[in-house]
Amino acid sequence: MSACVPAGATEPAHTERAHPPHSPPPGRRRGFRVASADLSAAVAVFLIALPLSLGIALTTGAPLQAGLVAAAVGGLVAGRLGGSPLQVSGPAAGLTVVTADVIHQYGWRTTCAVTVLAGLAQLGLGCLRVARGALAVSPAIVHGMLAGIGVTIAVAQAHIVLGGEPQSSVPDNLRALPAQLAGLDPAALAMSVLTLSVLLLWPRLPGRAGHLLRRVPAALVAVAGATAIAAAAGLVLPLVDLPSWRSHALAGLPEGPVLGLVAAVLATTLVCSVQSLLGAVAVDKLASARPGAGHVVRSDLDRELLGQGAANVVSGTLGGLPVAGVAVRSTANVHAGAVSRNSTMLHGVLVVAAALLLVPLLELIPLASLAALVMAVGIRMVSLHHIRTVTRHREVLVYAVTALGVISLGVLEGVALGIAAAVGVALHRLTRTRITHTEEDGVHHVHVRGQLTFLAVPRLSRALHLVPQGADAVVALDGSFMDHAAYETLQDWQSTHTARGGTVEITGRRTGVRIAEPGALASGPVPDGEPGTSGDCRCRAWTAWRNHQCDRPSPAPDDAGARPDETLESGEADPRTGRALSAPARGRTPGGRQLARGLSTFQRRTAPLVRGELARLAREGQRPSQLFLTCADSRVVTSMITSSGPGDLFVVRNVGNLVPPPGAESGDDSVAAALEYAVDVLAVRSITVCGHSGCGAMQALLDSRPASPASPAAPAATPLGRWLRHGGPSLERLRDTGAPAPRLAGRPPADDVEQLCLTNVVQQLEHLRAHESVAHALKEGSLELHGVYFHVGEAQAYLLAEQEEGRVFDRVRDVDLVV
Repeated sequence: MSACVPAGATEPAHTERAHPPHSPPPGRRRGFRVASADLSAAVAVFLIALPLSLGIALTTGAPLQAGLVAAAVGGLVAGRLGGSPLQVSGPAAGLTVVTADVIHQYGWRTTCAVTVLAGLAQLGLGCLRVARGALAVSPAIVHGMLAGIGVTIAVAQAHIVLGGEPQSSVPDNLRALPAQLAGLDPAALAMSVLTLSVLLLWPRLPGRAGHLLRRVPAALVAVAGATAIAAAAGLVLPLVDLPSWRSHALAGLPEGPVLGLVAAVLATTLVCSVQSLLGAVAVDKLASARPGAGHVVRSDLDRELLGQGAANVVSGTLGGLPVAGVAVRSTANVHAGAVSRNSTMLHGVLVVAAALLLVPLLELIPLASLAALVMAVGIRMVSLHHIRTVTRHREVLVYAVTALGVISLGVLEGVALGIAAAVGVALHRLTRTRITHTEEDGVHHVHVRGQLTFLAVPRLSRALHLVPQGADAVVALDGSFMDHAAYETLQDWQSTHTARGGTVEITGRRTGVRIAEPGALASGPVPDGEPGTSGDCRCRAWTAWRNHQCDRPSPAPDDAGARPDETLESGEADPRTGRALSAPARGRTPGGRQLARGLSTFQRRTAPLVRGELARLAREGQRPSQLFLTCADSRVVTSMITSSGPGDLFVVRNVGNLVPPPGAESGDDSVAAALEYAVDVLAVRSITVCGHSGCGAMQALLDSRPASPASPAAPAATPLGRWLRHGGPSLERLRDTGAPAPRLAGRPPADDVEQLCLTNVVQQLEHLRAHESVAHALKEGSLELHGVYFHVGEAQAYLLAEQEEGRVFDRVRDVDLVV
């Protein structure tokens, strides 16, 4: 069920597609049909896969046909059986180091047997449904492994680019590089430079002609261009050699030491599985980000593991390379508009046809051009974005250890070192806690950075006892974990300190979060008979105003328990701090003091935490993803019900969440201006109209005099009355008995007011479509419209959806956020 109103839905009879978007519709099939988008995507992926498959086979030292076999099997078997319909599988650059090492040690036929055994291991893991466990591996380890493999590939291919032969390891390749440079082949180097230049410049072709030319994959243009120039110039170069398929070597029985073969199977299984599963998750994100993607079915990772296992069994049996999900081909498949697994399977069919019919053309390709292509892929595997990410999360040590381990020792050894480094870093963070004590303006600050465990209790006790008796103290806990020993130490000290006249404020890392029980660590002791203190309040996590039952009653002027900022006169001292009240704090009205307290709480607790993010937004400008139009009612907190933060929502609020249609009498251009700015300038991807229960504007519409034929509502002399005239169409829609009224799923509307609130959301969506900027964006498919109803008393959100019987507001459940 879709959670949004379809862009073109103007008739109640419209029905949504009830089947997943990656699957054909149910019912009787008259034959195999392929969507045009799948056909064009298959051709695009095939043009990328053909040269890459040959290049990866060349890199590993396998027969070149093995790359074509793996590409075809990956498309047909993994594409048909896998759980990620849009992921394209085949020989992957991430597997070259493992495969090359196995070929060097055991030969090609044993390598095929290792591939089969790795496939069987993947089938077993898929049956055990442990696929999601692979996602628990630290991203720093995965990215470090891929970076190490990329460096290994690039260094090895540099020898072929220079006209020589690569060695078996990175240290050997580096030692042999000076001699290779002294005896380089100018023709091979020229073709390699030409290939790399085309790969670099082709995606940057300017203008309209460049936009059209860029639809042809750069890899195909680079290899085809180098092949044509080499043939035209008559250069003598090593070329692709594809022996007859009759002499193609198939899998044999594994020969070699058992422990070595087991290690090879484990390494192949690990790299194939992790790369494929992470690739499936990435493909889901790419598919969801496409304009007009709608609801995208997430990949079934266990089924994907089974599909990859079956593909490796078939590929190894037929003499092909190991198979895994390939990021380059999958990205091209999604960007080319593929909508089902048919594109992946068709790409496999095209690879089979090329392997059988295009052998004379393929044998004209210079090996140096293929080596340059694979070297470029290896360099791109060392992603600067990943390095910045792991540095930001302070995991660069794990990344570096894994990468260097893969480069120096091998994939399995490098990953083991990375896991050991990750465990060491985690233990270091758990045990390393910094506790500092400072004094500012008479207030003692104890700052705890890191996890607070029993190991840090002695240092915590020393820091807490530096706070003098009767002093004001603030304990800031900058961590996510506190064990029982630390909790008891902190609670006992707080009780003792407050009993001796001191004050204690304990804050968490996030604004308003109290790490211990609210009544124990949120505030100081509560005087007897004083209800409604902050210790009883459960709302401070999201508001500093506390305009509810938790507010303390206003004390009498002569009450000894009066709050200092309410009773002290100008120049008197605040007994909590001993300092004189500042000039702005004197002589305020209760409303002014409430405002000042809220602003002060923000400056003290929230501003230090969000200052960096707000500074970034100030530099980069706002880039909200959606426009949220809702009522001005104070009970509707947009950031809270949408779990959003600064820069996420472009919010427009007015009485009744109304959208005046273009050219309406008593029109208000503020809403139209906001729509134009949000759609045309900010390029938001969705607009949400949110109504709510108990809306006073809707009640006022129901209480208004009957509408005349000339106007939807009786004239009104006040600004509020003139504004509510824009809600007249909603009232007319409610009174129209010929059209089905919007309803709530699971229960009827409580009363006429709630029915009008639902109807008003639908009507305002119709008004939105009448605005030129919105209509244009809907036509282009770059914008979605959503309807939301928020029941204040239930704290429950409802999303508008189209069903056969009409428009229904469906209840949002917490499980929906997971699915």
